[in-house]
Amino acid sequence: MPDLAELLNDLDPQAGLVERHLWLIALMDWLRGDARSVPATLARLELLLDALQARPDTRLRLQAWWTQLLGALDGTTLLADFGFSSRSAFASEFSERLQRKLLPATPETSDASTLFLLVLSKGFDAQWLSALSEATLARLSALLQIPAPGQAPAGQSALTHWQGLLLEAITFCTSQVRAAGFTPELRQRMSAPARQSQAFHDLARDFEAVRDSFLASPGADNAERQAALRRFQERLDACRQAAASVYTHLDEHGISVNLVFQLRQLRERVLRIRSLLNCLVAPDPGHSTARLLAHLVTVGQSRRSLRALIDANTSMLAAKVAERSSETGEHYITRTVPEYRDMLRKAAGGGALTAITTWLKFSIMALGLSAFWGGFWAGAAYAASFIVIQLLHLTLATKQPAMTAPAMAAKLKDLSDPNALEVFADEVTHLVRSQVAAVLGNVLLVVPVVVVLSLALQISFGQPMITAKEADYVLHSLTLLGPSALFAAFTGVLLFSSSIIAGWVENWFVLNRLDSALRFNPRVTARLGPARAARWAAFARANVSGFAANISLGFMLGLVPAITGFLGLGLEVRHVTLSAGQLGAAGAALGWEVLRLPELWWAVAAIPVIGAANLGVSFYLAFRVALRAHNVTDVARGQVSAAIGRRWREVPLSFFWPPSSPPTGTPAGLPPPGTP
Repeated sequence: MPDLAELLNDLDPQAGLVERHLWLIALMDWLRGDARSVPATLARLELLLDALQARPDTRLRLQAWWTQLLGALDGTTLLADFGFSSRSAFASEFSERLQRKLLPATPETSDASTLFLLVLSKGFDAQWLSALSEATLARLSALLQIPAPGQAPAGQSALTHWQGLLLEAITFCTSQVRAAGFTPELRQRMSAPARQSQAFHDLARDFEAVRDSFLASPGADNAERQAALRRFQERLDACRQAAASVYTHLDEHGISVNLVFQLRQLRERVLRIRSLLNCLVAPDPGHSTARLLAHLVTVGQSRRSLRALIDANTSMLAAKVAERSSETGEHYITRTVPEYRDMLRKAAGGGALTAITTWLKFSIMALGLSAFWGGFWAGAAYAASFIVIQLLHLTLATKQPAMTAPAMAAKLKDLSDPNALEVFADEVTHLVRSQVAAVLGNVLLVVPVVVVLSLALQISFGQPMITAKEADYVLHSLTLLGPSALFAAFTGVLLFSSSIIAGWVENWFVLNRLDSALRFNPRVTARLGPARAARWAAFARANVSGFAANISLGFMLGLVPAITGFLGLGLEVRHVTLSAGQLGAAGAALGWEVLRLPELWWAVAAIPVIGAANLGVSFYLAFRVALRAHNVTDVARGQVSAAIGRRWREVPLSFFWPPSSPPTGTPAGLPPPGTP
């Protein structure tokens, strides 16, 4: 790295555009040093200012160089547009950020935003910019302040280049805010009072009054300017409140990531206008300018982050998905003996139907299809089976965790209550008990039903559900000594993914008001009749989430192994109920002699491990998403764990069998447990 003397000697106002930009980048690298110490950077800046003061000729060359630099750059793009997407869609912004992240930028540019990213390229730059003292800012202002194009210096009455840029940037931002407020996507979703206030209509006129008062006397702070500023700021607040009213509509009628993205862009532009105004009219414009530049550095760092974009614009969607899953999840939690028995009954029915699913899976395998088509038709069989289970109001155990986790996370929002920990411990016992009942109901029915079905096939067609060779493969693939636990955990990820898809599809269904369209659309009612259309609309609204979860889960269970096999990953699925059914089919094919095989008992030992991995991974992932969606950040995790441990020591049976009397605080009016 060159030292300060070399840098100043290399300073050439007549250098080309690229050379000027490269010199500025080198100067900032020298100021930044190792980017570890803010005082060290500030000391280097003072050293630079002292050197320029001691060398008047170099100071003049720097000012000439600075004039050349500003003349070749469009600074308004930095002040007005930096940090904002050039398009209004989330997907296009994601693509733009990905491109910026992967492709290098060139200093051969007249875009001030591109040069800014190259010059102030570290998050550390925001720290030392924020730490600049008033004296240093005054020295920098005296060094770098130049008149606006076409104006000569004239004391307080002259408009500086910086002030001209600020006015232009505010003009551009104001037009962007006004245009965003007039888009039909936002305008139609604003509250009625917000639309009637017409906040966006006079925004440009109010700023023109501010601009005219400033251009008339840049250095004077008179009553006319203050009144214009006050009106403009009040109008900005009204615009911001009108845009905020859209969130109420989204919360009630479904979340659109693109709409949330547009709302965030609008809000950030309003805040940018306020920052630019502070730089223009604040008593200490130097500090306001330093804060603005530090903010732009932070924005530049954020603009490189794909994760920041996703987190910022999908948080509301995550909250809505968690909320809808929470509503469904309450149905899967049993609190009383009748509810527990009802869960066992529904789970037993689900297990019996899964036996037929097992037979369909083996029948498809017997066709010898290619990996993709075998997986596709197996997925179709899974999906059809899961939908039948849903329509018959039965239960599949592994669907529950991803739905119940958001319901549990919602309880953690009220931990400030003195009894909150005990109430949460109650909910944990109810949840564990419900999961145990569902798994037992599934597994204890699927095995005997598969055995009976295999024997019926043996009697009717002369061969069981699978051959002895296939049965031997099943035993070895399910053994606890193999990767069954890993595959079961991977299946838990698929179970969680299906719940996210379900929440997203339901949100999309509600956002587009498809239930209303099915009920009232003239073409639909002409074909179905009003009464039938109303029934179909109600049925679709009640079951869209379940259909999405079951269809997506079915096809993931069937196709993901084929796809990962093609990619060489070798991942398989281990679903506890389906695995138990396959084990039953293997036992029926091998006969009573199978009881003597160690492979059988290793496979039997794997079933509870598969169940625990399915449920645990799915619940954990859904619980984490729900905690984030509910903004539960300060949870006393140690106290929660202690309360659950205390409950386990004092009443261990409560985790497996419900109390004879209903627990206190049981939510009233819930639908029967197990209802999809």
